[in-house]
Amino acid sequence: MSHTPIRSGMCDVDVTIRRILKVNHAGEFGAVRIYGAQLLVARRLFPDMVPALEEMREDEIDHCRLFREAMPARGAKPCRVMAFWSLGGYLLGLMTSLGGRNMIWIYTEAVEVHRHLEDQLAFLAKRDPELHAIIASIQEQELAHLRKAEDSQKRRGLSHALLLPLISALTDLMIWLSTWGDSSWMRAEMAGAGKD
Repeated sequence: MSHTPIRSGMCDVDVTIRRILKVNHAGEFGAVRIYGAQLLVARRLFPDMVPALEEMREDEIDHCRLFREAMPARGAKPCRVMAFWSLGGYLLGLMTSLGGRNMIWIYTEAVEVHRHLEDQLAFLAKRDPELHAIIASIQEQELAHLRKAEDSQKRRGLSHALLLPLISALTDLMIWLSTWGDSSWMRAEMAGAGKD
């Protein structure tokens, strides 16, 4: 691997890979907490949703584990404010589930958008084939979650049009805050590397 300092307008591949792991691990950890809170409410109010939510939560737990296990070999560490993700994810899950079953599916659709994974896969293809394979396998499950959310929504009216971008923005903000802006650096570095 060739490494060029960021100062020259290009990226240090190792730093970008560490950021990818940190951001993805934080997001998956938050998703585990979101689904956990949604399950708490669904068990009482929407028992028919419990099997799907449990399955998605188990997938997120596995994704979180895979990213955590990939960290040491690449010198990466989890973000320093995992408690922020724990509380923030739980509160987001609780608020969305109290908004009703459709709100749960809208939220799932919003957070299962995969533009960032596509960018990461393109960046990692020749730079870290092992991490590329991990993310590709995770992406398949995340896309299945997205399809489930889209298929399960009873209506896609004004609430969908307003909440989808709002929830996506809140999730991006939580990732940015919890990783001290690493998500922005990561995107910029991957974009810069794509021009090489």
